Amino acid sequence: MVRSYLNILLVFVLGAAAFAGNGTFPAPATDAPMAKTPSQQTTVVAGGCFWGLQAVFQHVKGVVSVTSGYAGGSSSTAHYEVVSTGATGHAESVQIVYDPSQVTYGELLRVFFSVAHDPTELNRQGPDEGTQYRSSIFYNSDEQKHIAEAYIAQLDKAKIFPRPIVTQVVPLKGFYAAEAYHQNYAANHPDNLYIVYNDAPKVAQLRKQFPDLYTGK
Repeated sequence: MVRSYLNILLVFVLGAAAFAGNGTFPAPATDAPMAKTPSQQTTVVAGGCFWGLQAVFQHVKGVVSVTSGYAGGSSSTAHYEVVSTGATGHAESVQIVYDPSQVTYGELLRVFFSVAHDPTELNRQGPDEGTQYRSSIFYNSDEQKHIAEAYIAQLDKAKIFPRPIVTQVVPLKGFYAAEAYHQNYAANHPDNLYIVYNDAPKVAQLRKQFPDLYTGK
């Protein structure tokens, strides 16, 4: 998952500039309404190494839990050593359990597209290459599918990014939790250089761009 630290540093420098933005990343024009009573819903997204995705969404208000894992392939091959070959059809993903009375699905996607990863990179993310690092939204309802597709069209039409968004919007066929040592990796290894250069800046950007959504939990 890690190349040389020199490459990681270069990615951090370029990535920080790409994600800096101006604080006006657009909200989805199409979104689910804020629920009136607390409940729990789930969504699964993929966008590079799951360490960073988990770190970002663990700091989003209304998120109950985030689990690193694999989606897009079968249960029999949902093991890191095999997934990392890029031959299983899986993508490193996170399953997000959230309370729709505190945060909407569209707000989660806003974080996903703006600070969690670069949705214009095809089958790679930063220093990590391969289909297992692709950008994907695994929807589990027609509503999620509609909101995700509408938001991608909105962002592309507004030319928010210099290149087209390559994020796949596909049905969720199964999510398989990753090995225990991958869970909460960024929180447990804050001094790891991969985390320092690739993932900590994303959390910092979340706090800067979306203070109303950020939680320090």
